[in-house]
Amino acid sequence: MPRYLISFDDGSMDHIPDEDWPLVAEASHNVVREAKAAGVWIFGGGVQRQQSTIVATDGTISVGPVPETKAVIGGFSIIEVSSREEALVWAARIAAGCRCAQEVREIMFDPES
Repeated sequence: MPRYLISFDDGSMDHIPDEDWPLVAEASHNVVREAKAAGVWIFGGGVQRQQSTIVATDGTISVGPVPETKAVIGGFSIIEVSSREEALVWAARIAAGCRCAQEVREIMFDPES
């Protein structure tokens, strides 16, 4: 069954007032609970806002993000569903809970993972 990455960019939730965060957290957690109950949830979470560290193929370490990068992930969910259409339904539910648009991308199948 295909797996999908549902994600949003860092900063996409900056418009949410501080007093609304408990409501957003509860709405988002409700969607996660529903996805788990439906058996489609694999993993997800928010990404701590911080400067990243880049480890190159030769092991060299530098401060990131990579200059060519226009956006960084602020949060993500990985689900396993029967179709892209079903992934889009879950993405809409996540978008409503998080109060921000979500990007949906299919994860390539790899029998080793």
